[in-house]
Amino acid sequence: MKTIKTILIGIFNISYRILCEYSKYVLLVIVGIVCADVFKRNILSGSIMWAQEIALLLIVWMCFLSMAIGAENDLHISVHMFYNRMPKTVQKVLYYFNKFVTMSVGIFVGVYGIKLVRATWRQFLPASKLPAGMLYLMMPVGGFLMAYFMLLDLFNWKKDKITVFSDAEAEDEDEANLAEKEELLQKQIEEKRMHKKLKEKETDNGK
Repeated sequence: MKTIKTILIGIFNISYRILCEYSKYVLLVIVGIVCADVFKRNILSGSIMWAQEIALLLIVWMCFLSMAIGAENDLHISVHMFYNRMPKTVQKVLYYFNKFVTMSVGIFVGVYGIKLVRATWRQFLPASKLPAGMLYLMMPVGGFLMAYFMLLDLFNWKKDKITVFSDAEAEDEDEANLAEKEELLQKQIEEKRMHKKLKEKETDNGK
């Protein structure tokens, strides 16, 4: 079981890192394409025929893949007002219910994403002449990744994952521990000073 857990967490860490790196670089590519199109249209006259279409395709890909990142880091819209007032036991049940529902949505998006890609693959985008199914190609990928990420959370393996947010949380925890240690040291120093003063007073009274 431990070996399986290590493999599954390893797959998560690799896929999550790929998603984050992809999102960063594809955003640069989109900005580059749009800037090149604007430059050609306003300076050189004319436009790049496929620019808007490819930029749109990359944005759609990024949105579908970002679903998985958002679900993993709890970035999607949620209401905590009632949840925070509930008992810990109820919160735990709702936590796992939320993960299960999100996993189900991911499977739904993945399955119907495959059907949508198949249904539109023989159609073509007007400017780039790419298959229209390319536009939805990342829909099943994002859906199944989201389901996979939530499945690991259902096994209570979230703390073993390595993400950008987990690194930041670890740094915050280290800073908090350091601040706590410094505060404890200051208290010990103050206690020693007080103890020393009391001893000096006792010595003076004895004299």
